[in-house]
Amino acid sequence: MNTRVLPRRAAAVPAAAALVLCALPGVPGAAAAPPEPVGGPRLAETGTIVDAPAGFRAPPKIKAASWVIADADNGQILAAKDPHGKYLPASTLKTLTALTLIPKLDPNRLVRPSQKACDVEGTKVGMTPSMQYKVHDLFNALLMMSANDAAVTLAEANGGMARTIADMNAEARRINARDTLAASPNGLDVDLGLNVHTQHTSSYDLALILREGMKNPDYRAYVRTLTAHFPAPPTKKQRKKGKKVGGYPIYTHNRMLPGQPYAYQGMLGGKNGYTVAAEQTFVAEARRGNHTILISLMKADAPPSEYATKLLNWGFGAVGKVRPVGTLVAPGDAATKAAAAGHGANLPAASLGSAETDRTWWLVGGGAVGVVAALAVLTAVLRRRRPLPSPAPVAAAAPPDPDRIPDETP
Repeated sequence: MNTRVLPRRAAAVPAAAALVLCALPGVPGAAAAPPEPVGGPRLAETGTIVDAPAGFRAPPKIKAASWVIADADNGQILAAKDPHGKYLPASTLKTLTALTLIPKLDPNRLVRPSQKACDVEGTKVGMTPSMQYKVHDLFNALLMMSANDAAVTLAEANGGMARTIADMNAEARRINARDTLAASPNGLDVDLGLNVHTQHTSSYDLALILREGMKNPDYRAYVRTLTAHFPAPPTKKQRKKGKKVGGYPIYTHNRMLPGQPYAYQGMLGGKNGYTVAAEQTFVAEARRGNHTILISLMKADAPPSEYATKLLNWGFGAVGKVRPVGTLVAPGDAATKAAAAGHGANLPAASLGSAETDRTWWLVGGGAVGVVAALAVLTAVLRRRRPLPSPAPVAAAAPPDPDRIPDETP
């Protein structure tokens, strides 16, 4: 039997062209490359992720499904567990509500809540449609005591629920919080008919959201305020004295702030959350010396103070001693470029590019150039030789499930 051995160069050209074509969307037999996780390739892992020198103590073992410990100053992630796993946010979603609405709403604007806002389920500050409230007071109630009625009223002030939810999801995309899907301004889930498929976030995204929020001085002030006066209709006694507005003090729910039962040295602020379905969620930032550590945790089985203290303590001890496993990316499409190449774990957030942009360039721009070049060479070869057998189709591995949404029935 005569077997024709093709010159190596001639055989390589069709194979190269096939590989390029298989990388392009819309080409028969093509397989899309699985998306790189935002922040670095290691963040796709679901177990504990750490790169510590021999002998360095392991991250604390806590009963939470997901958590992140990061250096908030440069964005380096020091350790994590299932950072991109999607879970119910509970009231930590209010950090995104505040990030979205603080720049949009005048703090001195007066807002009259609807009866629906006043009747919302869960934690409430206590409001009435017979009064108007300053936006500033509503943000205090939102971030200090996690008031669900304040969240809905702020959404109404922004043009309504639908517009606010759209704005929140757009803001999440802007900062590359791509695991986040908001369907409420307050994080309620079962009470609104929501589950982990219709509203979710990740510990990675919660860290991104708080880090971005803390750049805003108003945001910082709200999350670190211990007590504030909230207006209310005057009592009979107050009316007799001529007062038209009464009120009462409200207090922070963050028990790790100074003066609170579980005060943590250097605590800058944060936000807790809880529903039966979501369990305990928490995100916080603290500063000691020249370092700021940011932690987030989701689906924990106990109030967050003990777990958060362990994560923060480990983070302060690990700065400069462990090799980062990923990065909290900066806002914008340029933020995840290094992650696509798999080289972003040790770079500051500001220096990272966009994985999505990088892939898009290859598929739309660079990939097209590669196809044109390959086909041009192939055409030249075929003009000089007899037709060659078609290259074997390139098998593509099935991409992993990008969501990894846990089985959960609220």
